[in-house]
Parts: sequence; C-alpha cells; structure tokens
Amino acid sequence: MRTLAIDVGDKRFGLAVSDPLGMIASPAGFIMRRRGKKIPVQPLIERANELGADAFVVGLALDGDGNDTPRAVDARWLAAELTRRTGKPSRLVDERFTTAIARRAVRAMDGDARERRGDVDALAATVLLQHALGLTE
Repeated sequence: MRTLAIDVGDKRFGLAVSDPLGMIASPAGFIMRRRGKKIPVQPLIERANELGADAFVVGLALDGDGNDTPRAVDARWLAAELTRRTGKPSRLVDERFTTAIARRAVRAMDGDARERRGDVDALAATVLLQHALGLTE
C-alpha cells in the first residue's frame, strides 16, 4: 500500500510517497498554494492518483507545547477532506522539526535552503513519512 505524505505550508505543500511495502519514503515534489486561497485539494488528489497512493499522511503543525497552530487547523481540515473525497484513509502525524531536518540535509549537500525551498518542502514530507512509517525514531 502506497502512502502519500503532505507537509502543509503557507506557500507550498511538500509531497513524499512510500513504496508499496511501506519501507522506503521518497520525495515527490510539491504543489503551490496561492497565498490567501483555499487549500489545493483537487491537485493533491490528482497527484495521489498519479503516484498510486492508497492512503494519506498529513503533517500536523503543533507548537512547542504540542498545541494546534493555525496550520494545524488547515491540516485537520485537509485530512478529513481527502478522506471524504477519496474514501482513502488519512492520518495526522506531528510534523515538528521536519522542515529543520530537511534544511539541514540540503545544507549538508552544499545547497542553499532558501534557493531550494521546494526541495526542502519535499524533503520535509519525506521525513514526515519516514516517521509515520516507523522508519525513524
């Protein structure tokens, strides 16, 4: 069963997909979100279909104390909407520190995280999916 992970952002939604066995998480690009516009649910569903995803993991943005942030509200809505529209299960997973880990990885490869924001978002989704699949501690 393939899972699509979505790292919810203000400007971009980072994506990652698992292999059918749930052993490997790979970056799958990103989808732009126009500022002030609705969450791009249909493009996310289309991408999930292209990748053969059977389930969703949506990053839940919590603050340092574990409380919801404004993006967490978006994530909860998105997870419910994806399940409602597709009938596929959605799971919310704490995404704290995924972007920081992704930025560190880009810098370690001598990249500039500011110039490669889409890559950072896709890597953040990959870290999120690894965590959701139990591939990291």
